[in-house]
Amino acid sequence: MKLTWLGHSCFSLEQDGYRIVTDPYENVPGYPDLRAEAHAVYCSHQHFDHNAVNHVSILPAPAKKFNPFDVREISVYHDDRQGKLRGNNIIRVFTAGGVSVAHMGDLGHLLTPVQRSKLGKPDVILIPVGGVYTLDAKQAKAVCDAVGVRCLIPMHYYHAPYGLPNLGGVDAFLSLWPRESIRMLPGPDIEITSQTSGVIVPAFRD
Repeated sequence: MKLTWLGHSCFSLEQDGYRIVTDPYENVPGYPDLRAEAHAVYCSHQHFDHNAVNHVSILPAPAKKFNPFDVREISVYHDDRQGKLRGNNIIRVFTAGGVSVAHMGDLGHLLTPVQRSKLGKPDVILIPVGGVYTLDAKQAKAVCDAVGVRCLIPMHYYHAPYGLPNLGGVDAFLSLWPRESIRMLPGPDIEITSQTSGVIVPAFRD
């Protein structure tokens, strides 16, 4: 599966020529206007930095109308008060080609045992780490440890000049992991396989 970080919490996932985009953004400081193409778009919740579906052009259905992705949803919250502050959030687990990727959206709390059971153990977790509106670095680490995930990719953080400036950066999260487990990529793309592991930090490409 090819995964591309498009900025903020927005990713493209592609398998066998079929592409999905999750959590398209608009009006996030520093980032240019998002322009993406996909066969399907998913939003974890309806905030402006996650639901800009108008910035994604829908591609024609493949000739055989083939969609290799299986999609599971887990209902969670955007805060630690059962949604009373910021509402609901949906975790989605995308599985294709024998690999599963969980996009945690704007998760704002530790997972309950029931939520962990529903999530299972995906191969990759895309997890917010910037705090304020979501998990902070230590909470994100606790979620990853509880799930026992093999590979994780941080998202929803400030990296000057990109991102909401009141969010924390990624370094606080990275400091919680062994240095040898961290891989800084030169670009936004990564091929996900059943062997992909560690903490992977893609680079945003303007």
